Amino acid sequence: MEFLVRSENRLPPDTPEQRRAELRAAERARAMQLREQGVLKRLWRVPGRNATVGLYEADDPARLHEALMSLPMAPWLDVTVEALATHPQEA
Repeated sequence: MEFLVRSENRLPPDTPEQRRAELRAAERARAMQLREQGVLKRLWRVPGRNATVGLYEADDPARLHEALMSLPMAPWLDVTVEALATHPQEA
């Protein structure tokens, strides 16, 4: 099952730069693991915002939730998920 995931990072602006760097590195590493597992298919940045749009694939919404909550930035992410279905013209 495919999902369109929009996320906006709400990490507090007063977060120390060292902590920001650690979180970014951990987030990048976890995203690479999710790519290798076939969960994260594509990822785009949203210009002008600290936001991304991603195409994810998971067996069900619960598995997607587990993957998203495994991201180190998860506590600060504002996430919107849309389940995607194949269009009849694509079948």
